[in-house]
Amino acid sequence: MKKDSSVFYISTGILLLMVLFGVFVPETLETVTANVQAFITNSFGWYYLILVSLIVLVCLYFLISPLGRIRLGRQDDRPEFSTLTWYAMLFSAGMGIGLVFWGTAEPISHYMISTPTGVEPGTNQAIRDSMRYTFFHWGVHAWAIYGIVALVLAYFNFRHGKPGLISATLEPVLGDRINGTTGKVVDIISVVATVIGVATTLGFGAVQINGGLSYLFGIPTGFMTQLLIVLIVTVLFMISAWTGLGKGIKILSNVNMLLAGLLLLFMLILGPTQFILNLFTNTIGSYLQNLPAMSFRISPLNEEIRTWINGWTIFYWAWWIAWAPFVGIFIARVSKGRTIREFVFGVLLVPSLIGFLWFSAFGGSAIMMEHEGIAKISELATEESLFGVFANYPLGSFLSVLAMILVGTFFITSADSGTFVLGMMTTNGSLTPGNKIKFIWGIMLAVISLVLLYSGGLQALQNTMIVAALPFSIIMALMATSLIKALNQEAKELGIGKIPKRKPQ
Repeated sequence: MKKDSSVFYISTGILLLMVLFGVFVPETLETVTANVQAFITNSFGWYYLILVSLIVLVCLYFLISPLGRIRLGRQDDRPEFSTLTWYAMLFSAGMGIGLVFWGTAEPISHYMISTPTGVEPGTNQAIRDSMRYTFFHWGVHAWAIYGIVALVLAYFNFRHGKPGLISATLEPVLGDRINGTTGKVVDIISVVATVIGVATTLGFGAVQINGGLSYLFGIPTGFMTQLLIVLIVTVLFMISAWTGLGKGIKILSNVNMLLAGLLLLFMLILGPTQFILNLFTNTIGSYLQNLPAMSFRISPLNEEIRTWINGWTIFYWAWWIAWAPFVGIFIARVSKGRTIREFVFGVLLVPSLIGFLWFSAFGGSAIMMEHEGIAKISELATEESLFGVFANYPLGSFLSVLAMILVGTFFITSADSGTFVLGMMTTNGSLTPGNKIKFIWGIMLAVISLVLLYSGGLQALQNTMIVAALPFSIIMALMATSLIKALNQEAKELGIGKIPKRKPQ
């Protein structure tokens, strides 16, 4: 219990200092985070690229290895949730708001504003590059980051009975030090990274809802509107958190998938259907063909392209890493009873394909409008680009309202899941954290998202997330090493992967 209290109090102390800093000297907070963010992206971009690529290779190895037969739990355990509900829960927690926020904004930016490879904006090659790099940012690399953390936690928690803590998974590499100061530091870093990652995404959600209200109804874009949005959604997600994992989050996740499916279906029907499907198919081939080169691309000889890589690819890798303890713990919690192979297939491949279709539909529609001169989507603010696309289709207002409701439900699900995960992390890995602790973390998430919005808007959100991701990336590398070591030991004990000896004739 002593360890639990110290992790909770030190984590909240660090975060409260950040809140006070942002409230009283907001410009300084933005300046400091911007400077640190610039240093990290310029100095450690190569490190992020190598680390994430290695994580992808580790996950794919588990997909084809005999180790994939090992179950996350006892061998007779079976999944708690149906496969469809499981996909809905991990997808809502892992990508939700981001998909809606960047669905049109990222492809149109790569096409018309700043191209990934330096080709002339607005060209056919810019379209191909735009979609390929969008797939890259939201594909298997992103889900591998989530997947490795979730896999490690689920394996040690359900297979070996360890607490649901990041530190508990490091015993094979750190030994008894996980029970002392080292373990506390690991858990504190994980909690702080989780809070900042979730709070950042909540900030994106508030900005997009504000953008939709502004585009549709002329409601002013600014901090006061975003404050009101965050306060309303905070009340809603606290009500959901009170009902628990089996009710609130499960119901919301299924609602999210239904709304997202409806929005995607409308876009496929109303948008340039054949172009979307052709773009989807062509880009998958280009993505697979160029995946190794994109994975290690840092462009040391071209300053302009390296700046693009820092602003997009390194930003995304840092975002996924900052979110990894939150999404990882949540996915682990709902994945008990699945085999490692089933887990990796479900977490890496299925959500990636859904995301690819999403970006082809929304990004492809935006690109087609721009390409044919129907609308200047690239001239809209990032948070308004989706609504600008809808405005050019039948049922545009209906789709915009549906999109805002979807962002709201994703917002509630992410915050609800975040309070559950933070409750676990600060109660010695309890699978049923109390409502009081979830309430405290819910308020903290709302306050920090508001502080970041107040101190610098979207840029402050991005800067802070990249800063928070660096220390946790080291912990991720240790977690992967720990899992490989433990699985190899178990494989020896169970005789997995051994070729049986033939009996003499």
